[in-house]
Amino acid sequence: MLDDATIMKRICAGEYLLYDELVLRYRDRLLRFAWSKYGKLPAAEDLVQEAFLSAFAARESYNPAFAFSTWLWTIFLNQCRRHYKRELRQPREMSRSSFAAAEAAVIPEPSSSETPLHIALKTEQFELLALYLSELSEVQADALRLRFFGGLKFTEIALTMDCSLSAAKIRVKNGLLQLAHRFSEAQTSEGDVL
Repeated sequence: MLDDATIMKRICAGEYLLYDELVLRYRDRLLRFAWSKYGKLPAAEDLVQEAFLSAFAARESYNPAFAFSTWLWTIFLNQCRRHYKRELRQPREMSRSSFAAAEAAVIPEPSSSETPLHIALKTEQFELLALYLSELSEVQADALRLRFFGGLKFTEIALTMDCSLSAAKIRVKNGLLQLAHRFSEAQTSEGDVL
């Protein structure tokens, strides 16, 4: 299997069909990120497509000294920021029902050993996580999305978010602490109802 940098080198040399391989490698992670951020599958799919089109258009600017994933995620985050600025004019409402319609497209394919109950619980957990992420500051939520949906290392998060390594680590740590607190609150309130 070819690495990302080799594929990009060959794409820049005219083997454009190899770009499909990169799309297959990164599409699901980008889609999970965008869907958890915006709660709307059509918007998430549009953002992912725009990011891939932008990356392809800017293929000559790719520097193989850096990871392709960092370059792609930077392009993608910029797309998300532009989308967010446009969306500020149109308030959105995050709800569990907005996530339910898109679960099949973003939740990983179930393994043959997973029961329908396990799949439903996994989907509900993802929906709840996406809802709680929307309550965090944008930089914390994006750092968490990059780390856990994108699979980026802290150095890659720092490069992608144009911050220091320690800032990237702090954003992830503080975001995780706030999520843990939020999940704890939700669990306590559910326990009080019973």
